[in-house]
Amino acid sequence: MDLKLKNQIALVTAASRGLGFAAARALSAEGAHLMISSRTADIDTAAEKIRKETGNPVISFRADLTKGEEILALVDHTLEHYRRIDILVINAGGPIPGKFLDLPENEWEKSIQLTVMSAVRLCRAVIPVMVRQKSGSIVASQSISVKQPVNNLTLSNALRPAVVGLMKTLADELGPMGIRVNSIHPGWTRTSRVDQLLESRAVANGTTKAEEAALVTAAIPLGRMGDVDGYGRSVAFLASPAASFIHGHALMFDGGESRFPL
Repeated sequence: MDLKLKNQIALVTAASRGLGFAAARALSAEGAHLMISSRTADIDTAAEKIRKETGNPVISFRADLTKGEEILALVDHTLEHYRRIDILVINAGGPIPGKFLDLPENEWEKSIQLTVMSAVRLCRAVIPVMVRQKSGSIVASQSISVKQPVNNLTLSNALRPAVVGLMKTLADELGPMGIRVNSIHPGWTRTSRVDQLLESRAVANGTTKAEEAALVTAAIPLGRMGDVDGYGRSVAFLASPAASFIHGHALMFDGGESRFPL
């Protein structure tokens, strides 16, 4: 299937590794021209890897998504190079794990900046560009935790639904302007963060990572965790003109694990 992404300009945040890298790589493979960001120098290596693999333009930029001025600089840098933004993939590292009584108040403040305000600031910076273009596609990557809480992920369980509420509101506001807004919610997808969560569970429960992984997959009807390449292709489709009538949707990428209405 041709996703009609050739020469589309896509901005993907937190793309140095894991899910963000997978989304950027899939978009580039379909012909999109990329601006990818991360707060670490690893983003330069990620950009070079994607460029070599796909042969399409990929520009890297270091930006801390908890800082509004750096988000503005990222968007300005994108416009300086490409003059437009057709796709925005909102992605950020997950809040730290922990149970409610174990989390100090300052961790709530930090996680609000990372999870909620990064999405707000990216949208405030990019949406006026898309309004002028009379076109655009926004995909916010969040988590299965918006549908059912995940054990020991209090901050994610509490804050990510706020981003979904924002996306659904923006879908109502921006649809008439030709701008599509959707979100994607990965469940257990094998990344370094998932490995850290499994290690944390193993330490807490006196088990091994393999045993904890087996418990996880036992609850997934497909009997396995997701893979990052499949996630990336799902983001590329959702963001693309091929999904032109999918709007205001929260796509679960979870192998059927979540069962409650959103």
